[in-house]
Amino acid sequence: MDLNDLLREKDIDPTQVLVLRHRPPEPELHKALPRLAAQRPDVFNAYQQTQGAKVEKVMKAIPYVVSFIGHEAGKALFVGLYSVGATRPLTREEYWRVPAFIEMKEKYGMKGFTGDDGRTSIRWFDLALTDFCSPWRGKLIVQWPKPELAWYRRAHEVKNKMPVLAILEESRLDNPLMPDWREIELDWEELGGLPPRWRDKLQGWRGIYYIFDSSDGKGYVGSAYGVDNLLGRWKNYAASGHGGNRLLRERDPRHFRFTILERASPDLNADDVIRLEATWKERLHTRAPHGLNDN
Repeated sequence: MDLNDLLREKDIDPTQVLVLRHRPPEPELHKALPRLAAQRPDVFNAYQQTQGAKVEKVMKAIPYVVSFIGHEAGKALFVGLYSVGATRPLTREEYWRVPAFIEMKEKYGMKGFTGDDGRTSIRWFDLALTDFCSPWRGKLIVQWPKPELAWYRRAHEVKNKMPVLAILEESRLDNPLMPDWREIELDWEELGGLPPRWRDKLQGWRGIYYIFDSSDGKGYVGSAYGVDNLLGRWKNYAASGHGGNRLLRERDPRHFRFTILERASPDLNADDVIRLEATWKERLHTRAPHGLNDN
């Protein structure tokens, strides 16, 4: 079974479908896009409602767009089938007045419409999510044909066949696989929306975490060993912004980045975790006035 089989089952002609596999070049936006698709569908949709000049020409002539997100190398994760409605031009000034574009630029570094390609305006397409395969949103994975860098395809072309590889039990949009703990890096707002499988892991981990304040480069080292371990500490920060720490109270948590320095055994006693914390404070020089630890 492939994508075109699914389309035909719903009486949708593949010749009338453009397939997109979103992989933003901006690292922060790339990481956030699955969560936006699940929790902020209006922002996700805005991301795809303007396109480069080549895709504009195709979208003006077809009634449907199937959206995927780059899942892994050679794979694509299904987001939805959208009907293409009216279109209108936006000048660069009009584009940057759209709240979703402002948000994606300020929070995720989206470059957006710069006019560097010579266009004085960009087309906005009204895209409406349909109920096509809606139970499989975030669960359906297809194979993306080579070359992988070609992120848009006409569904009907033989070279663009997309076999179904898997239908997962849980959505990967709002419950993605957890990376290795050494690779975890979260901003303050992400702490409040941790996926369930992440919460389960963090709840069982004691350890040493690091908070980096991007506004001036200063850091804070903390330890987690109490109720719910790392999850408990980070939930505290998500709620308060400062976790009860004096020097952090004076700062804007929107600049904070959270990582794990060392993961400890879940049965390591509190005194030993605190001793580990002290060694990290020394090595990273996070005690005031150089850092944000006041002890």
